[in-house]
Amino acid sequence: MAKYEKKPEPGDLIEISRGLYQHWAIYVGEGYVIHLAPPSEDAQAGPYSMMSVLCDKATVKKEELYEVVGNDEYCINNLLDEKYEPRPVREILQDAHRFLGRELPYCVFRENCEHFVTELRYGKSQSRQVRNAVEIGVGVGLAVAATFGVLAAAAAIFGSKDKQKQ
Repeated sequence: MAKYEKKPEPGDLIEISRGLYQHWAIYVGEGYVIHLAPPSEDAQAGPYSMMSVLCDKATVKKEELYEVVGNDEYCINNLLDEKYEPRPVREILQDAHRFLGRELPYCVFRENCEHFVTELRYGKSQSRQVRNAVEIGVGVGLAVAATFGVLAAAAAIFGSKDKQKQ
């Protein structure tokens, strides 16, 4: 993730690396972003920011980009532009400002900061990091199941040979 690669334009999605996860905001101009922030989401929160998984409410805030980013890396990442046509910037900004100060339901899997900004930009609520985590989880689960399956089959085969010897 390149830091400060170029100046964001209003309506751009900002991806902020928090180490184990990414926080997302939407750039609204003049150095400000709007983002869905659970109580633990703070640039200086460090490992504590992972506590957002326990939150069920978050507040829509407008803050300076550099305040939200802190010492972390960020990039402009309009991740779904090839898949969906972005909504008109004026509509994105109007809707983003309409949510300001509101407390919204928050769920790390269904209603997180990435869902919030993709809904604003594309009219589609999606989270790539949740999808990736689910795919990794399913992959790990399948690998574990396959390993146990192989071990069980080996035990059955070799166990039956031992019984035959007796």
